[in-house]
Amino acid sequence: MLDKNLLKDIEFVVELDKMKTILRQTSIIGHERREDDAQHSWHISIMAMILYEYNDEKIDLLKTIKMLLIHDLVELHAGDTFCYDKEANKGKRAREEEAIEEISKKLSGDKGGEIKELWFEFEDMETDEAIFAAAMDRLQPMLNNYNNNGGTWKKFNVSKEDIYKRIEPVRKSSEKLWEFVEYMIEDAENKGFIRKK
Repeated sequence: MLDKNLLKDIEFVVELDKMKTILRQTSIIGHERREDDAQHSWHISIMAMILYEYNDEKIDLLKTIKMLLIHDLVELHAGDTFCYDKEANKGKRAREEEAIEEISKKLSGDKGGEIKELWFEFEDMETDEAIFAAAMDRLQPMLNNYNNNGGTWKKFNVSKEDIYKRIEPVRKSSEKLWEFVEYMIEDAENKGFIRKK
């Protein structure tokens, strides 16, 4: 007879495939096609591996990567909310908390509790790992937009001020990465990729 916990966990693993269908606003560099949540989560996890040495504080990389891999699981139930859509972001935290509660119950043993804990830590951004994870989560779409001649910044007429506000976790985590971000934003403005105010 098959193990009930294993069957429960496999059911969850199968549900994860839906992450490949949740489209984000950000387009893949050099293409019209929008990236999905699975691609985004993979990309930022690799970014953390490559860039963590630039973080100002020593961090637990494995814990950070776990956060990055699970941070968007809530979108299985809550959907993706575009970060610059102020109206859609109202009530986002409540929707996502409800989703993480639902998701955490789908796993056996302590797995659901660990995912829930990691998600809250990521969202609350109070640890060095969570701040660096948020920095990666926000830097990746910025790189895509910059390398797509403005991408969603241009499409949705995003202001320089809003971009600086959104990318703030990078400033809190890494002096070197922040210097690069400032260069990118100023250069994007000079090239007309973003509006000034």
